[in-house]
Amino acid sequence: MADASLTWPDTAAQQPDLYDRELPMPGSRDLDPSSSPRALLGAELRHAREKAGLSQEELGQRLFVSGSFIGQLEAGTRRLQAEYARLLDEELGTGDFFQRNCGAAAKSKYPEHFAEAAEAEAAATEIRQFAPLLIPGLLQTPAYARAVFRAYRPTAPEAVIEELVAARMDRARILDDPTSPLLWMVIDEAALRRETGGREVMAGALRHVTALIRRNRIIVQVLPFGAGAHASMEGSMKLMDFDDAPPLLYFEGVGTGRLEDDPATVHHQRRTFQLLTACALSPDGSLALIEDIAQDCGHEEHA
Repeated sequence: MADASLTWPDTAAQQPDLYDRELPMPGSRDLDPSSSPRALLGAELRHAREKAGLSQEELGQRLFVSGSFIGQLEAGTRRLQAEYARLLDEELGTGDFFQRNCGAAAKSKYPEHFAEAAEAEAAATEIRQFAPLLIPGLLQTPAYARAVFRAYRPTAPEAVIEELVAARMDRARILDDPTSPLLWMVIDEAALRRETGGREVMAGALRHVTALIRRNRIIVQVLPFGAGAHASMEGSMKLMDFDDAPPLLYFEGVGTGRLEDDPATVHHQRRTFQLLTACALSPDGSLALIEDIAQDCGHEEHA
């Protein structure tokens, strides 16, 4: 951590009513990426906003964003982009502090379109996801993930594929905690029957999912072919809830992704997820189906 005796930029120093204490992140140094820079930036943003006498909604209005967006920045569940860092420095009188340090908070091992969602996922207390085409990333085995990434990038060097697999397995470490976050997945039957990586790989992937279910670590419901038309036929979605920040919604496409915090949109997609669970098999029925498909893969593999 930087020397606490150092001060903020001159523009902030000229406003003692705004900064009347020594701050842990001085203007003459950058944030240390190894010390959770996003959380540190969020804490300092909250301090600066409160010292300015602004609510999250009021500061959001000045930046033309929602108050919930400011709350997510303060909680560290959203990434501080350069354009907003500049506006924050202007509105809060912090010189170029947020502009200089937002780069450290933006560093990620994930693809750009997914980085912010992955980091929010790690902070979530509850995750609800509909997966229409693939076993969800948090539930994948290394072999299954490797097959997926190789399909995406057929000419990529092996080292690149292995880096992607390692990052995906690192994400799954949130399952090491026995109770948090809550994971509730609705998986389309198509995702379970597509033999990704071959029958042996697919059987292993399905057995991994059933093992997580039997450990009572995740809730999985299968949306069967027999359900017919359903409420999310246009694609996947992931809902994330947090203890100290508004919920987020993530939509993903081929090489693209978008986080959404609009309350009406989040509410609508929460209703969509409820409709999906109503159409899906029960957790017990889903477990039985997944085990049957895994057994079929295993039998055909040794036929």
